[in-house]
Amino acid sequence: MIYHGAYRRALSLCCRLHSTYVRKMRYLFELKEDDAICRQAQNSGTFYLFHNLSPFLQKVGSKYLAPQIGVAEMKHMLRKLKHSEQMIEDSVLIGCSDDCLAYFALDLGSLEKSVIESELKGSFTELWKAFFQLDGKDASLLSSAQALLRWHDTHQYCSKTGQPTQKNLAGSKRVGCASGIIYYPQMSPVVITLVSDGSRCLLARQAAFPKGLYSALAGFCDVGETLEDTVRREVAEEVGLEVESLWYSASQHWPFPRSSLMIACHALVQPQQTKISMNKLELEAAGWFSLEEIVEALKRGPKPLKQEDGSFLLCLPPKWAIAHQLIQEWIKQQASTAA
Repeated sequence: MIYHGAYRRALSLCCRLHSTYVRKMRYLFELKEDDAICRQAQNSGTFYLFHNLSPFLQKVGSKYLAPQIGVAEMKHMLRKLKHSEQMIEDSVLIGCSDDCLAYFALDLGSLEKSVIESELKGSFTELWKAFFQLDGKDASLLSSAQALLRWHDTHQYCSKTGQPTQKNLAGSKRVGCASGIIYYPQMSPVVITLVSDGSRCLLARQAAFPKGLYSALAGFCDVGETLEDTVRREVAEEVGLEVESLWYSASQHWPFPRSSLMIACHALVQPQQTKISMNKLELEAAGWFSLEEIVEALKRGPKPLKQEDGSFLLCLPPKWAIAHQLIQEWIKQQASTAA
């Protein structure tokens, strides 16, 4: 009877969690499809602010947070800056809380940045830099928000007629004013692959990365390719190695460079065929790293650290990046192999 009671409580909890999720998804669907319902949500929701696609952050102690600005504060600020409250309708829906409080993102690029920063006591920061300062929840929401705001900024005209398109209130689509063609936001599929020879993992960096940062190999899927084809091609192109076997790990939305779906995989190459032949058009550096080197880098955290000789210690992606998850999975694989 004790076991039966515990099972029923667990089942009840599961149902409640499932019910909360379903309720949220149904509510978000309504907001995307019905402008009237979405307008009501805007009048009670909260806003994440951007300025030319850079998110607004506030420093609290040693941490950075992306504050949610209430609609009353938003309207007060817009009136104070002598701008119409109608600007709120330029926002895009990015999610909601378990209690169905809607989250929106709004880009205030047409307003004076320093005035907003002074008014709200924070600063607009490039999203890439912000990723090293935020927790996972904020990073995920800001990632979705920037990608959606960027898409609307670059899809204001119909690709068939050249005439303007109009966004719906939620920002879940745009409609050609003349053609009636409906456009939906899109993501580009990208494979990100952590290559291993059994005892070491291969990491690389591009020149645009922060100093010292190394990550897994990544590349866009070509038209007609399977994920397996893309993994093998990218590893061959970038480091001159042939993949012996591979397996899928997980996926993640990534806002760079123009909204991508990162499809994470592990790949194994033969231990006797590990000489790197780096593609210098794609990468600045690439190398094999031992388990000890990876563990030490994780202990140091994601911020670049400069040494006395001017070089930088190995720095790994932040914990909410899927490359970080691949690295953690590889560490566990090494531990299980050793055991």
